[in-house]
Amino acid sequence: MSNNEETRESDVKDSTAAFEEALAKREDKKYVLHLYVAGMGPKSIQAIDNIKRIFEEYAPGKYQLEVIDIYQNPVFAKDGQIVAAPTLIKELPPPLKKLIGSMANTERVLVGMDLKSKTNKE
Repeated sequence: MSNNEETRESDVKDSTAAFEEALAKREDKKYVLHLYVAGMGPKSIQAIDNIKRIFEEYAPGKYQLEVIDIYQNPVFAKDGQIVAAPTLIKELPPPLKKLIGSMANTERVLVGMDLKSKTNKE
């Protein structure tokens, strides 16, 4: 085996190890979520319940959810560039993600919040 081939093989092993380490760190990260709702009507309550249910099932103990009522705090809607409610924003881990709606479609929430990849069928 030439030095070039040995170097490439070593680089692949190093890259794989770095990827696995990054993946392990990502799994330890806590999700920081902001759910913007408009009052405490049925749609808002449904969105809150759906997000809590989904994250308790798929990331128990690994999320922090802050519910923000834009009727009570309209400045937060402007600052967060909220154009519709309910809107869920994942601040951490990066990248920032936004979902709008009742959050009733579990698959859409899982993929949208990076809890599950589109190709992952588990």
